[in-house]
Amino acid sequence: MNRALLRQIVVATATIVTIGFNILANALPLNGLDTGEISDRFDIFFVPAGYVFAIWFIIYVGLITYTVYQARASQRENPRLKKIAPWYLLAAAANIVWLFLWHYEYFSYTLIAMATLLISLIVIYLQLDVGGAEVPRAERWSVHVPFSIYLGWITVATIANTTQLLFFLGWDGFGLAPEAWAAIMLGAGVVISALMSLTRADIAYSLVLVWAYIGIAVKFPDVSTVSLAAWISVVLILVILAAGYLRRSKAEKTLSPA
Repeated sequence: MNRALLRQIVVATATIVTIGFNILANALPLNGLDTGEISDRFDIFFVPAGYVFAIWFIIYVGLITYTVYQARASQRENPRLKKIAPWYLLAAAANIVWLFLWHYEYFSYTLIAMATLLISLIVIYLQLDVGGAEVPRAERWSVHVPFSIYLGWITVATIANTTQLLFFLGWDGFGLAPEAWAAIMLGAGVVISALMSLTRADIAYSLVLVWAYIGIAVKFPDVSTVSLAAWISVVLILVILAAGYLRRSKAEKTLSPA
């Protein structure tokens, strides 16, 4: 079998297995516990309202779109898709391992799986040069945008996972109140989003953080420090995103021939 065709089949299989495992983990549920039920055990503030997790549907659609696009005969020798395939397989494996560790309550190891997933997506993002490379519109919408959304969500999930693990280990936060740490974590997300906006004007990535942060504000309306920090963060992300987009548009006009 042609190696390129085999790669397309393996990528498609990884997508099917990943999505299937995610669905079954809550449908069965795995170890008799659903993902949200476990998350609710942790009394932390960096977890958005339940409805926010509906973003997984968009992520699944994005991964299916990418899988179908890369499976086309015309994309069999696409060098960009070739480069990211191994990292996509690693991301799929890390996603499944994280779910297994989470549902069987091996919390101390979940951050390793989450970090592996995050790093894999960062490498994919950089290899695709999202926001920098000129690619066909179909590839931008079928590959770049799905991975921007996925990376955006896993950025939020990594911060949440870190906070949950520290809570599980009984960390005292150096004496700072949990609300203060939540505000700091929200600020960290703003800084990361700002880097993405100012260097790549990545709308999809930043809007994922906006979606998550609104969910945090909605979940904790009575915790003023958290709620206010979340709303301020939303405004900052949007303002910086607009600035980055306008700067990118101005640069493109300057470079385009008269």
